[in-house]
Amino acid sequence: MTRIRTRLLGVTAASLLALSMAACGGSDSSTDTASDTASSAPAPSASEMTSSASMDQPFGAACSAVPASGSGSFSGMAQDPVATAASNNPVLSTLVTAVKTAGLVDTLNGAKNITVFAPTNDAFAKIPAAQLKAVLADKEMLTKILTYHVIGSTVTPEQLGTGGPFKSLQGGEVTAMGSGEDFTVNGDSKVVCGNVKTANATVYLVDTVLMPK
Repeated sequence: MTRIRTRLLGVTAASLLALSMAACGGSDSSTDTASDTASSAPAPSASEMTSSASMDQPFGAACSAVPASGSGSFSGMAQDPVATAASNNPVLSTLVTAVKTAGLVDTLNGAKNITVFAPTNDAFAKIPAAQLKAVLADKEMLTKILTYHVIGSTVTPEQLGTGGPFKSLQGGEVTAMGSGEDFTVNGDSKVVCGNVKTANATVYLVDTVLMPK
């Protein structure tokens, strides 16, 4: 009887040891499989990471003319409402003069989540001097022209590429075309520095003044 009990105990111990080893082996296999699955997940490519990182950055050849630091820089403009931000940017000095003349500083600074197509000094220089002087002297006409450059909602570069039309504060519609970093507004006004952020607006600097119909 003693020998039989000894044999039974040996068999039982051996069986338990085998089961324990099998369980441990199964756990390791599961861990390895999970590890293999995680390691096989595709990592984002360098181009995808770059595209994502630059999606919200200003773009365009004329962006190089914006000061690198100070209140007129991109980071400085982002802290101020749009009319104030524009007044600190040397490439928009003619536009700022027009906005002040029309009495629109408070209107633009007080608006929320707007989009502004901002003509650069070069854009205003395309207008004959006598005609520009006449427009600046006509407050009603000047106000119509300036408010035509303002959209009452945020327009992202992706939305700009859809073409619109986008309704302006003046009441008329603005259209666009293009993609990536190449856009034109109303057919012939090129975006030379786009997606510039201010505290209350998204700004696209354009090389031609937009004229409402």
